[in-house]
Amino acid sequence: MATSAKQREIDLSAFPPGSITEYSTLVCLACTFDIFTAQMGLAPRTAYSEIKRYSPTVSELTAPAARRPFFDSDEKHPHCPYCNSAKRWHARFETLRIEGGKPTDAARRALVKSLPGKDDQFQVIETKSDRRAIFFDWLDTLRLRLELDDDEWLIKTSRAFLERHDPKTDWAQPFEGVRVVRRSSRLQQSDGPGWEREGARLFLAPSLYNDVLLVQYLLSRSHQHGGSTLAGRLTLLELTRRFRQGDYLRAHGIAESDQFEILEKLVEDIAGSGSVKLYFIVDRRDFLDKVKSVYARYAK
Repeated sequence: MATSAKQREIDLSAFPPGSITEYSTLVCLACTFDIFTAQMGLAPRTAYSEIKRYSPTVSELTAPAARRPFFDSDEKHPHCPYCNSAKRWHARFETLRIEGGKPTDAARRALVKSLPGKDDQFQVIETKSDRRAIFFDWLDTLRLRLELDDDEWLIKTSRAFLERHDPKTDWAQPFEGVRVVRRSSRLQQSDGPGWEREGARLFLAPSLYNDVLLVQYLLSRSHQHGGSTLAGRLTLLELTRRFRQGDYLRAHGIAESDQFEILEKLVEDIAGSGSVKLYFIVDRRDFLDKVKSVYARYAK
């Protein structure tokens, strides 16, 4: 019996928002069964047993561009781009990537412990990566969720970065109804949280505001000439000129004058250094359900 959507829900409320990346991809079981039966000559029952045991790799589940038999689609009733099979032949893999560390370790262990262990419904994969790669993965994932032609994305990006920068703060309330994010020289991160709310405006300390500008520039620099930021559309030269004002570059220990060297060092600082563990939790329930129903069709 298929699991209902309500039963499939996983509670992620214990995790800081910036610590989890969600991936979703479809696999065409018509293509998969065809490979095992027509090309490899296996009987349907043998093919079913082999496919049921299959565990996709992290790259297959998270690749920016899916490869056969995987594909991506936002359509309500998609067709396989390779064999044109209908929705009933498709299974969806939902994958969570959790960044290891003190903010997430306890919640991750509790989540894994709560997952059903029967029939390998969930798979947990541990890998290692460096913080720079994770930062750019986060940027790419965030870019896919945003509409860069809509000015609202600037507010959303500000919140997304602050959630990642300060996971202990619940940023839902500070951003509720916010229409403007501004720099305030009255605020200093060393003296407090580095932000304050006045009406529909959220004020950030200069250093924190510049961090947000940097992230917005990195997200949008290839969208049009320059990058869109809370301070307007800026070229890299204009951005680094702004950063020279005040103590921002000095606080990051940057004395270089070349704009590209400045950008490289700022990215290194904001991304962090060193390695970090990644935990991928793969939800295989829809896959197991669909493999069984597809096999029933083949067996006939």
